[in-house]
Amino acid sequence: MRFYHLDALKRRYGEEPIQAIYTVINGFITLGLLGLVAHLAHEPYLFPSLGPTALILFATPKAAVASPRNVILGHLIGVLAGYLALQVTGLALAPPTFVAGVTGARIVAAALALAATGGLTVLFRTQHPPAGATTLIIALGIMTKPHTLVVLMTAVLIMVIQAIVINRLAGIPYPLWRHQTPEGR
Repeated sequence: MRFYHLDALKRRYGEEPIQAIYTVINGFITLGLLGLVAHLAHEPYLFPSLGPTALILFATPKAAVASPRNVILGHLIGVLAGYLALQVTGLALAPPTFVAGVTGARIVAAALALAATGGLTVLFRTQHPPAGATTLIIALGIMTKPHTLVVLMTAVLIMVIQAIVINRLAGIPYPLWRHQTPEGR
């Protein structure tokens, strides 16, 4: 079984081709599964920031930004910051930007959400760049209802569980929660 671990395949066939194939296959499986769940549940389990999250989880699984902690907490911070920005600007019930157009309040909501997400993910050491897209999905009015935000976070959890299973089956020392840093943080 060790023959199929990613490191053995990389030694045999080269680093880049194997990592590329691994990323392609697992990105397809991950978004395919979420698409199937979305179809069966009639809920938006697919949204734009999952694409970059899948790329990070499978193209760079050893990076800190790919750890379950960073993925889950990064997206959660993005959701909360986006929703708070909608509340502060009075846009919680407003139609999305692609329907109503860009207004001053929407600009403030987007800027506030992204700034808060960036600052809080740095402060809590939970950087995950796709969380910036998640917060904009909310601040721009694409997903705003509390139940869709729960669906959004459920999709993130499904992706993380898949990443744990798939990466560990591939022999990657993928963490259950966070990567160990040299400082032991």
